Amino acid sequence: MKITFLGTRGYIDAKNRRHKRHTITLVSYKKTRVMIDCGIDWLNKFERFKPTAIIITHAHPDHAWGLKNGAPCPVYATQESWDLMQKYPINDKHIVKSRKKFKIGFLLCEAFFVVHSIRAPAVGYRITGGERTIFCAHDLIAIPDRKKALAGVQLYIGDGASITRPIIRRKDSKLFGHTTIRAQLGWCQKEGIPRAIFTHCGSQIVAGDERTLGAQVRRLGKERGVDASIAYDGMHVSV
Repeated sequence: MKITFLGTRGYIDAKNRRHKRHTITLVSYKKTRVMIDCGIDWLNKFERFKPTAIIITHAHPDHAWGLKNGAPCPVYATQESWDLMQKYPINDKHIVKSRKKFKIGFLLCEAFFVVHSIRAPAVGYRITGGERTIFCAHDLIAIPDRKKALAGVQLYIGDGASITRPIIRRKDSKLFGHTTIRAQLGWCQKEGIPRAIFTHCGSQIVAGDERTLGAQVRRLGKERGVDASIAYDGMHVSV
């Protein structure tokens, strides 16, 4: 599998040449090209990548609003996301159900509920191509079914909103927001995942000294036996 980070910026004002556009992760295997998410600043700009399909993690502006004018391919999302995207002129809609596997071309996909938003419930995707498996969650606090989601995963693609300080709020008894890169690396250590790349970068990374912060992320990963790095727009990796 080949992973291309087309955009790596979260829903923030800050941007730079390495993090210019909202987060899209493109997964390619054989003749299949699956885009994960499509935020508002991709409106009328993503079609050139010719995706086989688009899968949506949740319906926040920086993840789904790029589809407001439709899509040239099938779009997969949970019913909760479709409820928020019901006016989008998308002809080929597919409903994703948590823990129910589905195929897109040569890729096998499975959604796992993640804790992130109250209004726009989110999922992460476990994606397998051949003998290689990744897990991608652009926004999250936790993965309730983490062991099954991350079992046998070779690459974890996670939330880069904050390195060591969680961005978590509570409404009544429900949490929403973002966990840290440090916490996610702990999950990778526990589940034996050798490599982690963090996208959907927050202001700490985008407006900060990425050379220093990148070294910090690599060090946090090394301490946990994980090859860890920060993604940037246009970055390519093979799994």
